[in-house]
Amino acid sequence: MLTKKLWEYSLEQFGEMFPDAHCELVHKNPFELLVATLLSAQCTDVLVNRVTAELFNKYKSPEDYLAVEVEELQQDIRSIGLFRNKAKNIQGLSRLLVDQFNGEVPANRDILMTFPGVGRKTANVVVSNAFGIPALAVDTHVERVAKRLGMNRWKDSPLVVEEKIMRWTPKENWTDTHHQIIFFGRYHCKAQNPGCGICPLLSICREGKKRMKVSEV
Repeated sequence: MLTKKLWEYSLEQFGEMFPDAHCELVHKNPFELLVATLLSAQCTDVLVNRVTAELFNKYKSPEDYLAVEVEELQQDIRSIGLFRNKAKNIQGLSRLLVDQFNGEVPANRDILMTFPGVGRKTANVVVSNAFGIPALAVDTHVERVAKRLGMNRWKDSPLVVEEKIMRWTPKENWTDTHHQIIFFGRYHCKAQNPGCGICPLLSICREGKKRMKVSEV
């Protein structure tokens, strides 16, 4: 397993490789980020941004999403996976925002997690990026990197991964670390064909050393 000292070294490398890592979901306000993050489940940010470019021109507020039939909203996001369920959830959370929060997204992760279609990852993304509240969302990239490095066991849940990264990472760096690990996983330590041969973390990476030994045979 990776030690805390080696994790700190990993954080330095993430920062050097991706100093400008950021949220790649295009949004202008917390509500747009909430919708975009919900849409991004099991979907690429690139596709979400393509869809929301038109979606956010048509719908400006929770009230706008409630003013149409769900079938119309489904058609607007049809190219995104699970579009029927996501359309239903967008209208559901819009109703909650209008009825209970004066149309404003609450800056509270626990409250956000009670919204339709909003899990811990989505709530963490929203509070950290929209409100500047330290949080560390674990998506597939973050989970993959942590487990490949040996910081976590393969069987660990995303919550266990999140809790360990938070323990070993300064709180004020949680949001930046989240983005840097995502960039590292998305553009370097990819699910398929990761760049192990040119990786600055190869010497400490459990999965990388295993892969390179296999490739050398």
